[in-house]
Amino acid sequence: MSQFDTTAPLYATYRPGLPDEAVDLLTQRVDGKKHGILLDLGSGTGQVPLALSGKVAEVDVVEQDAGMLDEADKALAGLPAEVRLHNASAEDFTPSRSYRANLVTICRAFHWMDQDLVLSRLDGMTAPDATVAVMGDGSLWTARAEWTDALRNLIQEYLGEERRAGKDKVYAAHNRPYREIVAHSVFGQVEEHTIAVEREWNTDTVIGYLYSTSFAARPLFGDRVDAFERRARDLLDEHAARDGLIEHASFQVVLGRRA
Repeated sequence: MSQFDTTAPLYATYRPGLPDEAVDLLTQRVDGKKHGILLDLGSGTGQVPLALSGKVAEVDVVEQDAGMLDEADKALAGLPAEVRLHNASAEDFTPSRSYRANLVTICRAFHWMDQDLVLSRLDGMTAPDATVAVMGDGSLWTARAEWTDALRNLIQEYLGEERRAGKDKVYAAHNRPYREIVAHSVFGQVEEHTIAVEREWNTDTVIGYLYSTSFAARPLFGDRVDAFERRARDLLDEHAARDGLIEHASFQVVLGRRA
């Protein structure tokens, strides 16, 4: 069972998209390619291929959660590219021997993967000048603001101090910086970009976002979910009325190429 069971439609609706600056960085890596191929690993609901609409000719969407893949299928139905959907993990994805992607993207999913293994396997399925882009920006669990701190404390009151990663699991943080991980792979020519992002939330979008996550999905609360939501809404309404629900995030883009 996936840690994202029951959350896919919420994920598609409430997860923030990519910043424009990140899309520009990715676009630069496929500009001039007559028949560019995008490989998106851990694709979720297809946010990256959607953001790069019209920039590539072929897209391979790799996602092990069937519900997420269904949402990606809906979102990418009108994409002006040949889209192939693969219900597989990043570690197990095996294209044809002649397959060569020009751009590989991993957005908000690298922490779930066997990182060194995935990067090693990409050596055999990418063009010589391909770029591997690892991206992410934390979550409302890691955000630091008065309202996110209060919300995290409330979640911990119901689910325990440790961050959950689905039913009966806790989140295992990776302490190695993504830049370092990519630099030690075959894609060792690395550049890193940090993009400042300000997001304005409201009570409904925060609740929807929480239920899309592995750390606060509805099933984790059991029969206390309604009580949790009432308290969360009261907390969020109070902070929204006083200061607004503003998140200041840093969206990190690590780009690796062969030296």
